[in-house]
Amino acid sequence: MTPLTAAEIRASFVNCSRGEAKRAALPDIAAVPWTDLDFLGWVDPSGSSRAYLVVERDGAPLGIQLRQTAGVGAARKTMCHVCITAHSGNGVALSVAQKTGAAGRKGDSTGLYLCRDLACSLYVRGKKRTGTVRLPETLSVEAAIERLRRNLDQFVDRVTQP
Repeated sequence: MTPLTAAEIRASFVNCSRGEAKRAALPDIAAVPWTDLDFLGWVDPSGSSRAYLVVERDGAPLGIQLRQTAGVGAARKTMCHVCITAHSGNGVALSVAQKTGAAGRKGDSTGLYLCRDLACSLYVRGKKRTGTVRLPETLSVEAAIERLRRNLDQFVDRVTQP
């Protein structure tokens, strides 16, 4: 992913107000492993249910504000629908985004199950582990990255399409 500035990240959000984007707590941009990312994702450190992701669309950043559910409990395993990584406990959250445009103004939203820490790119590349046994894959890392991008693009399309 192309490195972004704080101003570029804040200006990229399409489903929240400018005030909400301005108040969003950003990650430490200097510590972001940009070359290993397909999207920038982070959880608001304040402990709220807010999370954010920024993807590249048509050469420009596109940001989405998310709300994450509290979790499903420690005894259950869940799978991220973007990177297909299995987690135990609360490692996956239902992440809901308000839609853009008229649909969003009416309160319409869409969601999917995402890694709670939004580190999908690192899990796919084997740079981060969940603590559970990784399911065997027949895909190459490159094919798994392509699948991640395709799955994320489908979600972004649902958020941005009327």
